[in-house]
Amino acid sequence: MAHGQTTENERLQALSSYKILDTPPEDRFDDLTRLAAAVFNVPISLVTLVDEDRQWFKSRHGIDSEQTPRERGFCARTIESDEVFIIPDTHAETQYRDHPLVVSDPFIRFYAGAPLIVADGSRLGSLCVIDRVPRSPDDERLKLLKIIRDAVVAQLELRRLKAVSLERGHVLTACAWCEKIKPTDTDKAADAWLSPTHVVQQQNMISHGICPSCRERMLAASGKADD
Repeated sequence: MAHGQTTENERLQALSSYKILDTPPEDRFDDLTRLAAAVFNVPISLVTLVDEDRQWFKSRHGIDSEQTPRERGFCARTIESDEVFIIPDTHAETQYRDHPLVVSDPFIRFYAGAPLIVADGSRLGSLCVIDRVPRSPDDERLKLLKIIRDAVVAQLELRRLKAVSLERGHVLTACAWCEKIKPTDTDKAADAWLSPTHVVQQQNMISHGICPSCRERMLAASGKADD
């Protein structure tokens, strides 16, 4: 899918419009970073938003830092293209082997990032996976990374839409893959995700999560059993 090119100023304006920078952690983003880490069997996964002079982590799995300077960031490189940006082994790359994030914590050896491309074509940041050992992911793993990235982008779009449209109706949670709806009735089992048919004629906003069965299928497709 081709995307229109945006200037850096336009990209930063788009990022600002999502009103997400410096907001608290949210389960729906954290679920996706955990899933990405599990699919790749890596210790670190991040949802990163690239601001003017920093990389801020909306969701972080495996590290404590909330942000890093943009000039040092791998994700800042990721937003230069629509394609997944991969460094199989930072020690084999002259420009990265002495990088501060390679020679010190978190000791990045492998990096793969998929750009977060929103509706207007702006690349706001990345969904990335990181390891402390070199890796060469196959095409299937990279395809799964892009699928999870698309779910992150859907969350960004829905979050922005929710901010301006919440007054129109109740917010429901839908599985990002099978589109089943999580019931809001507390008397129903938490895993009893329902058909979306009953909400078709209702004026409700829908956010996205991941139901247990789809999470199992995603992990099975990656060849990694759920912990």
